[in-house]
Amino acid sequence: MSKLLVINASPMGDNSVSRKLTASFVEKYKAQKGDDVVVVEHDTASMNLPHADGEILGAYFTPADQRSPEQQAHVDRSDAIIKEIKEADAIVMGAPMHNFGLPSGLKAYVDHFARAGETFKYTEAGPVGLVADKPVYVLATRGGDYSENGYPQMDFVLPYLKTIFAFIGVTDVTLLQANGLAMGEEAVAQAIEQTLEHIDQALAA
Repeated sequence: MSKLLVINASPMGDNSVSRKLTASFVEKYKAQKGDDVVVVEHDTASMNLPHADGEILGAYFTPADQRSPEQQAHVDRSDAIIKEIKEADAIVMGAPMHNFGLPSGLKAYVDHFARAGETFKYTEAGPVGLVADKPVYVLATRGGDYSENGYPQMDFVLPYLKTIFAFIGVTDVTLLQANGLAMGEEAVAQAIEQTLEHIDQALAA
C-alpha cells in the first residue's frame, strides 16, 4: 500500500487549473502504482487554518504538561498535519502564485508543519530535517511567465517551497510549472498540455 498526500491550495474551486493538474497527477500516479494507493487530501483553501500568532507559537514551545486546553488544541492540529506528511510515501502540491508568493492558506499550512522539534531541529552543525526523504511534486500555476524565459526573479513560490521542504529533510522535490494562464485560452491549453507531459516524464524517471 502506498499513501499519496495531495495538497491543494487554490480558492478558485472548479475554475482552478492547479486542482485540475493535481487531479490528473493522482490518476497517473495510481495508474503507475496500482489500485492500492491511498489518497489523502489537505485542502488549505478550506481548512481555514489560523495564521501563526503569539498564542500558537507559544503553545508549540510550552512543555506538554504545562499547556492549557487551548494550547493543546493548537498543538494537536499541527501534529495531525505533520503526521500525514511523515506518513506519506509521496506528496503532490498544487501551488498557484498569488502576488508572486504562496496563497495565504498555503503559507499558514507551512507554518503548521515547519515546527522545531517535530520536523526539524537545530544542532551544533546547523539545522537538521526530521522528515524522511520522499518524492514531492510541486505543480505551480501562474498567470504570467516566470520560467527562465520570463521573469524567474519574481517567482517566490518554487524557490521557497524547495527550501522549506529541504529544511525539514525532503530533498527529492520535482518542480513543475504551468505559465501564462492569464494569457488567453490557447495559452492555458498549451500550458496544461505541457505540464501533463512533464508529469508523465517525472513519474517515469
